[in-house]
Amino acid sequence: MASVGAVKLSFCFVLWLSNILSSCQGKENFYENQYPFIRRASSFSSSSSSSSSGGDNVYDYIIVGGGTAGCPLAATLSQNFSVLLLERGGVPFSNSNVSLLQNFHIALADTSPTSVSQFFISTDGVLNARARVLGGGTCINAGFYTRANARFIKRRGWDAKLVNESYPWVEKQIVHRPKLAPLQRAVRDSLLDIGVSPFNGFTYDHIYGTKIGGTIFDRFGRRHTAAELLSSGNPRKLTVLIHASVQKIVFDTTGKQPKAVGVIFKDENGNQHQAVLVNKAKSEIILSCGAIGTPQMLLLSGIGPKADLKKLNIPVVLNNKFVGKGMADNPMNTIFVPYNRPVEQSLIQTVGITKKGVYIEASSGFGQSNDSIHCHHGIVSAEIGQLSTIPPKQRTPEAVQEYIKNKRNLPHEAFKGGFILEKIANPLSTGELNLINTNVDDNPSVTFNYFKHPYDLQRCVDGIRMATKIAQSEHVTNFTRCNKETVDKILNMSVEASVNLIPRHTNDTKSMEQFCKDTVITIWHYHGGCHVGKVVNPEYKVLGVHRLRIVDGSTFSESPGTNPQATVMMMGRYMAVKILRERLGRAAGI
Repeated sequence: MASVGAVKLSFCFVLWLSNILSSCQGKENFYENQYPFIRRASSFSSSSSSSSSGGDNVYDYIIVGGGTAGCPLAATLSQNFSVLLLERGGVPFSNSNVSLLQNFHIALADTSPTSVSQFFISTDGVLNARARVLGGGTCINAGFYTRANARFIKRRGWDAKLVNESYPWVEKQIVHRPKLAPLQRAVRDSLLDIGVSPFNGFTYDHIYGTKIGGTIFDRFGRRHTAAELLSSGNPRKLTVLIHASVQKIVFDTTGKQPKAVGVIFKDENGNQHQAVLVNKAKSEIILSCGAIGTPQMLLLSGIGPKADLKKLNIPVVLNNKFVGKGMADNPMNTIFVPYNRPVEQSLIQTVGITKKGVYIEASSGFGQSNDSIHCHHGIVSAEIGQLSTIPPKQRTPEAVQEYIKNKRNLPHEAFKGGFILEKIANPLSTGELNLINTNVDDNPSVTFNYFKHPYDLQRCVDGIRMATKIAQSEHVTNFTRCNKETVDKILNMSVEASVNLIPRHTNDTKSMEQFCKDTVITIWHYHGGCHVGKVVNPEYKVLGVHRLRIVDGSTFSESPGTNPQATVMMMGRYMAVKILRERLGRAAGI
């Protein structure tokens, strides 16, 4: 009887959740009881913001970017100080494409101006996405949660005790233990068979071997994002403005060093506002716009290479040649796994952490819903016959759009399959970010230079060989009910299933190196552009200016762990506690 009751309760919850999500689709006000401090940007009045001595619109901290780091940062700082959090996107709570696991890929496929995912293509020809919603990347990622290794924490110079207090603060609120999907079990067993051992069970820790990690999807398939961490904030001291697109930071340049005094932002109606810091030395503007948005914001505000700024007629506040440099993305390549059975959606749960600097993961079920066949899936696509039928020189953005339009004619069988994902850790190949224009809504130009360094390419070859062995393993073929295929056939299928704008070569399935170059895609783990020692100091304060700090992955020289979201959220909490303790001592009460 107890089990029957549990089933009924689960069924009722799913019905309730579906009704809530469907009734709230397109509405952004049902969350106001739980988050009364979230308002539209147009509600902001600039009338009292001209004075830096006090007033309703003067703040101790102004945080630009309500994403993975910005939300925990704002919630924690608001315990003791007034905080304004400015987010250019809307809320995730009423968007079923964010909230439901089954719609994971649809949010990424939405390229409209109001999408939670802002589509961009690096100059390398790789399709990518950056978040445009409260909660940031936690709203559009695959949900996998795993901590950084101890070496990463040590290299950052972080206090290990405070780090180990900050991770659980996040985990208690939004992280769950996954119910292991059949594909994830098959990949787990295959990883162990090919020597990625030992099996470390379920753990958040980054340990060599095979493990099961956490997830921000609960057992009902509902996503929990960094936006929910705002519920830990002090509603009397916290203001969150959505659809607030910050145009630039305002500086006082009359002193020896420029001093950040406020920001100018645009609301959803296109009207401009100015928010101002209180006139106290320790008050700060903190950029948490992510690895693309933060260097872009510095450049738009006049901090960056002098010559580049002058080309766009941006007044130079500080000449710093390192802003936007050292950009890196962890290259990912995939091996397609055909199914001869119904496909169950499965995002990342199992991971193999190898000593070769390669991480192995798996996913399935992209493109399974009725809606998705009308979308393009950009990052990871299960469509066999994608763009490989188009000659390389004709594989243009226009050709992609034409493909998207014609895709509805594809047979549904083309969507049946999964992927073994192979990601390179700590790539040595780096690139740069540059402004195209002065419109903050437009993407900057980003180059990652995938596989420019030969060591990265060699690790990819090692990873593809491992991923191919997994696709051929008995555990996987018994699960998919497919015959064991040759390496050549697996690579040929995988080439056809990969989506990017990189010209294919005739030898891309004969040479593992060429396969890596031709089929590289992203796993959204880009970082850099504002490195410690070059753009910020070890406390993440921007060098050469007062009252400006950066707290996000743009300061990283490597992506933490196998997947970075855990550490970026932890960083938001960690830095806020550190700031409060340094400013208030024991009175911080954290």
